[in-house]
Amino acid sequence: MISLPIPTPHFRPPRQFAAACAVIAIALSCVTVSVQAAAPATNQLEDLTWKEVRARIDAGATTVLVPIGGTEQSGPYIVLGKHNVRARLLAGMLARQLGNALVAPVIAYVPEGAITPPAGHMRYAGTISIPDSAFEALLEGTARSFRQHGFRDVVFIGDHGGYQKNEQHVAARLNREWAKNPACRVHALPEFYQASQAGFAATLKSRGYGAAEIGVHAGLADTALSLGLDPALVRADALAHAPKPAGGDGIDGDPRRATRALGELGVQQIVAASVAAIRAATAQPR
Repeated sequence: MISLPIPTPHFRPPRQFAAACAVIAIALSCVTVSVQAAAPATNQLEDLTWKEVRARIDAGATTVLVPIGGTEQSGPYIVLGKHNVRARLLAGMLARQLGNALVAPVIAYVPEGAITPPAGHMRYAGTISIPDSAFEALLEGTARSFRQHGFRDVVFIGDHGGYQKNEQHVAARLNREWAKNPACRVHALPEFYQASQAGFAATLKSRGYGAAEIGVHAGLADTALSLGLDPALVRADALAHAPKPAGGDGIDGDPRRATRALGELGVQQIVAASVAAIRAATAQPR
């Protein structure tokens, strides 16, 4: 038997087919490059690389919001990190509305009163307090860092009432120092905290809730606002069976009728007031 070699066929695609393949390959490579080059949509500074931050600043995102929280007791039904979560979420909402802002990492260590002997919130387990001088130094170093990188406006967003004056002291001190070269300004934003307190309380009163129920700490307003931003901040099951507050448990007010819907009203109020205040402050001539 004679074995004959079998010729191997040589397939040559038509020129049109080859040209089409080349066009598709180029298109796919462009898509890949585009996806790789696209920066994430986040406005959280800590989720970006330094080059992405530099690009955002160069493109006009020259406002940085510094959310300030705190680690403190808020009664038996709200977690210790309430202020930190609220400050971060609200600052993110403000940045989206502003369109030219980034959000710095949350400052979670703040003055909460004397440690030894314990006073104020320090009487309750889990609260963390630092001296006023350390807190102001932290704010100052933060603002100086952002000025160095080219941000034109540094805005302190404080969710807690105890350190509002510290924010103002730092802002005033740095603005005086930089007055001859005001490439960057620091803003302590009182409208943010005022909207969450007096402003939201007025809204609740207009809906029939009394001042004693609304309270000033871990009461109706505080609990509703926490629910409106992140329900996981509140121990809802325990709250549903809670007795009337009797004092000594870290509550000033009565949180039992707090709802997420009420809290969302407060969120809208805070965002609207704060965005307007930031736009007005950053538009002032230098």
